[in-house]
Amino acid sequence: VTGRALVPYLSRHLRAAHALLNPPLRQLSVALLGRQSIARIHQQFLGISGPTDVITFELDHNSAGRVTGGEVLICLPIAQHQATLHGCSTQAETLLYALHGMLHLCGFDDKNEVDFRKMHRKEDQILARLGVGKTFAASAIKAPTHRGR
Repeated sequence: VTGRALVPYLSRHLRAAHALLNPPLRQLSVALLGRQSIARIHQQFLGISGPTDVITFELDHNSAGRVTGGEVLICLPIAQHQATLHGCSTQAETLLYALHGMLHLCGFDDKNEVDFRKMHRKEDQILARLGVGKTFAASAIKAPTHRGR
């Protein structure tokens, strides 16, 4: 699966997810990158060497400080690899990463076990409502580890 082939799928599903969340987020950019590109950004902005699955940047805020614009960077080779490991499609895995980034922009976090489980339950809830089905399967993964990170 190429990044270009994923664009209509991601766009359709992220618009539907946005409608379910109805957040102040009004602009979202999603970029699909290779391992080297995301590793460079990971090091430059987060000070962590090596590639990661997804990185989210807040770009704009409203007067109340809520995020109104953001960018989600996804490592497509990691999504492809994780999809194979977890027995799901690359489309579903990539959508999971994009949705994860969107939820971060909507105020969700996953730094502690309680928030981790809440965020990933929300991901699975949204994916189920979109007809994609649960992808993360948080019950099978211990917090606060991340797939591919």
